Amino acid sequence: MTAVTDERPKSSGRDPRRPGRWAAPPRPVWEEEPGRAGLAGKVIALVIACLGVLFPLWIVIVTSLSTKQTISEAGGLVVVPRGITLIAYQELLSGGQVTRATVVSLGVTLVGTLFSMAVSILSAYGLSRIGSVGHSWFLMILLATMFFGAGLIPTYLLVQSLGLTDTYLALILPSAISVFNILVLRAFFMGVSQELTDSARIDGAGDWRILWQIVIPLSRAVIAVITLFYAVGYWSAWFNASIYLSDQDMMPLQNVMIQLVQKQEPPVGLGQAIKTGQLSALAVQMAVMVLALLPVAFLSPFVQRHFKKGMLTGAVKG
Repeated sequence: MTAVTDERPKSSGRDPRRPGRWAAPPRPVWEEEPGRAGLAGKVIALVIACLGVLFPLWIVIVTSLSTKQTISEAGGLVVVPRGITLIAYQELLSGGQVTRATVVSLGVTLVGTLFSMAVSILSAYGLSRIGSVGHSWFLMILLATMFFGAGLIPTYLLVQSLGLTDTYLALILPSAISVFNILVLRAFFMGVSQELTDSARIDGAGDWRILWQIVIPLSRAVIAVITLFYAVGYWSAWFNASIYLSDQDMMPLQNVMIQLVQKQEPPVGLGQAIKTGQLSALAVQMAVMVLALLPVAFLSPFVQRHFKKGMLTGAVKG
């Protein structure tokens, strides 16, 4: 008696009709095969969307690398690169106000992101344990803050009464926690298998060990996404610094960039270079914008693969 085996060839991921090309993923039964017009329309739409994103970025980068003569001949923003030079970046990173502001932004982003993630993870884990002390009350209080706020003046008076004005803590604490991020983490934590946590408790593990060795490793996708959200928020923040800081030496990079774009007093060390004609003010503005975009552009590809899994799972579970 011979055994019945499935002799259907297993898919290798390649299209047998077109050697050397990968086969498209299987379509649902209700979805029709796209025609030539549909494929052409998708390609055109994607090309237009990519150009809409990349073309302004190209202009900013090329202008930041152009000489003053090239910018004058172009009448402003440069599209075709000619006379490439790094003088704008050399002047910005030579130890003046922009360098100091970059260090401030990096420090605030690093410390603020770590603090925000620690508080958010602990809050989300506590709220995900149904039946914990004050679970419902704490959850309702957090939800209320999403719809009702004290306003700018009471917030400023609170920060002032705590003695946080003209300190770097004023750039972190007033906006350290996002209730939305806590709710996303809570929904993901509630989706962790209850059997895993119960078996860990039987083996003698406490809440700290369960959180650190079970919940966090299983939630790396959503944690990566929320970390990026916090980091981008701190890096791009400028409003708190404009309200709570009066010392120009403490200003982060975004506030220095605003001063340049508004054509106010140039950063320390650049005024003389601009006046003598060695450097174009527009090239300096574009170079600061590029410096402000670099961290986000560098980190996004590493977190991009977690976006779909982290956000959709965190939004659906629970």
